[in-house]
Amino acid sequence: MYTTLVFYLAFGAIAGVASGLFGIGGGAIIVPFLVGLFPGQGVPESILMIMAVATSLATIVVTSVSSLRAHHRRGAVVWPLVWRLVPGIALGTVAGTIVADHLPTQRFKQSFAVFLMLVAVQVYRGRREEAAGEKPVSLGVLTGGGLVIGLLSALFGIGGGSLTVPFLLRCRQNIRHAVAISSACGFPIAVVGTLSYVVLGWDHPSLPAHSLGYIYWPAFLGIGAASALTAPYGAALAHRLPMQGLKRLFASVLFLLGARMLWKSVDPAWLGALNTGLETAAAAVPGLRSFLEP
Repeated sequence: MYTTLVFYLAFGAIAGVASGLFGIGGGAIIVPFLVGLFPGQGVPESILMIMAVATSLATIVVTSVSSLRAHHRRGAVVWPLVWRLVPGIALGTVAGTIVADHLPTQRFKQSFAVFLMLVAVQVYRGRREEAAGEKPVSLGVLTGGGLVIGLLSALFGIGGGSLTVPFLLRCRQNIRHAVAISSACGFPIAVVGTLSYVVLGWDHPSLPAHSLGYIYWPAFLGIGAASALTAPYGAALAHRLPMQGLKRLFASVLFLLGARMLWKSVDPAWLGALNTGLETAAAAVPGLRSFLEP
């Protein structure tokens, strides 16, 4: 138990630095780690993904507070936009947890793997340039965008930064405001998502010890505490290190993690059929060549 807690603390420290350094945290970093570690903690395959996502989302409750306070102190949070986004985000987050609760584990892994690779591409390409001049955004656009952001954030255990910032930039918002608003929206996503996962998993018969709903407390405490402490150091390093090369390296690692998860989640029967097809094709080619030879 104590050895595992050390793993959670160590990885939480790494996740915190990476989050502060690259601006990408939550599910993109934490979920693949938990998927690898949870089977050793007695988490059955049938709820492996949903517990990893739910626990990842719970850690964001802790880390989002410090980020939100930092942006608020600098006056960068446009609160009227936040309040107009929150209702859609809250509804979308609840919907996302319900979808996650009904997804088969293999489909869940495949969906997350594809999402991870898309995030990797986004990190590799860099943030799109903001349009000149801010424009007002209609309530309908903000509500619809909030619904999608909340749903995907709850489904993949993220704080929504990789979704909210591009959405706000597309809505012609200043990059500084977009990042701060995204930070503010991460807190309701994490709180609503965590409470929903607790309720949905409350009476699940396969839960391991030390669980509250789908939240696994040792992982939540270790990763949450360590990442909250180390995230500021990652943010400080971002101003000192050559970011372009580091971001591309980080994106490559994320893409490989997603590709590995996607490959491992493919149905073995499908892989067997693919292998048989390739062997048949390989055997057919020499025969075809000999037939064509004079």
